[in-house]
Amino acid sequence: MYARAVSARTDHDPTPNALTVALRAARARGRVLDLTASNPTRAGIPYPTDAILSALADPRALAYEPEPFGLSHAREAVARAIGADASRVVLTASTSEAYSFLFKVLCDPGDDVLVAQPSYPLFDHLARFESVRLVPYRLAYDGAWHVDLDSLRRARTPRTRAILVVAPNNPTGSYLKRAELDAMAAMGLPIVSDEVFAPYPLREDRARVVTALEAKDALVFSLGGLSKMAALPQMKLGWIAVGGPREHVDDALARIELVADAFLSVGAPVQHAAGALLETRAVAAEAIAARTRENLAALRAAIGRDSPASVLDVEGGWYATIRLPRTKPEETWALELLEEDGVYVHPGHFFDFAEEAFVVVSLLTPRADFAEGVAKIAARARAEM
Repeated sequence: MYARAVSARTDHDPTPNALTVALRAARARGRVLDLTASNPTRAGIPYPTDAILSALADPRALAYEPEPFGLSHAREAVARAIGADASRVVLTASTSEAYSFLFKVLCDPGDDVLVAQPSYPLFDHLARFESVRLVPYRLAYDGAWHVDLDSLRRARTPRTRAILVVAPNNPTGSYLKRAELDAMAAMGLPIVSDEVFAPYPLREDRARVVTALEAKDALVFSLGGLSKMAALPQMKLGWIAVGGPREHVDDALARIELVADAFLSVGAPVQHAAGALLETRAVAAEAIAARTRENLAALRAAIGRDSPASVLDVEGGWYATIRLPRTKPEETWALELLEEDGVYVHPGHFFDFAEEAFVVVSLLTPRADFAEGVAKIAARARAEM
């Protein structure tokens, strides 16, 4: 009855996909080994509970102090944690809100932003809500992931306003390399670098970029948050660190301030707690780092060299990609694993993999469930031989 009284930006098909329907049915039947777990607060990760609760009891949170960029001491705490200049740090309620701010600042409706493929599906929604068009550039795989720079350059249009990178990428786990960052900077476009998973490398590599803020000649927006750095997604605190030539940074900050002042969305309790939460993050972060490395080792051992499946190279983050035999579509693989083995994985097309057949698993999954689940994936793959 609302006809065109609603926005096309929120049009979507609410019909659940086949995997969602199968997941509901599998859970109704009994236990499911969920290898897509991404919520650290439900993954059996240890936390310094007393310190967290004490930090949230700061009486200063009873006063309302509207600051578009966030309270100065909270910005300073973030700046210390990420090695940035506090005057160039903007607090947001989440990384998603940071994207919303930046799309407003950088783009007019109908403008383009370049985004890696494969990558995180949430970007589709965030861009659509801002009337921004995503144009993909290719991440190529030849035993290791890298940015296809020719693809990146070809993707540019007269309406391209920024390059979006995720380092390490979700789900490929690939960090940006210095040569790739230099090539992006040379294009003269702002770089939006989502670095939420950056604190979780799975191996050392001197060639990778620690932060896109290393690109001194480009306007760069580095995104992070408590969600991954301190494994506290419920605290709702993200940030944007701005880098590049002074005149470009000053103009960008002035425009972000206009947007941020209209929202003033970051809560006082988490801002006053930010310093303490960041100081105690090592407890959860170290546990996550240990689990992701142990689960990756377990995955590689389960698949093994004699398997028709293989584990793609992964450098960091919480996810790993498994290549399965192309004897059937990956959607069929995912459904069979769920319906016959009780193992829930995400098929590669959720992340816009250009080829078949891939599934993505979370290395954050509790160890016992992960080991049992990947053993079943390996067994089903060997049954195809």
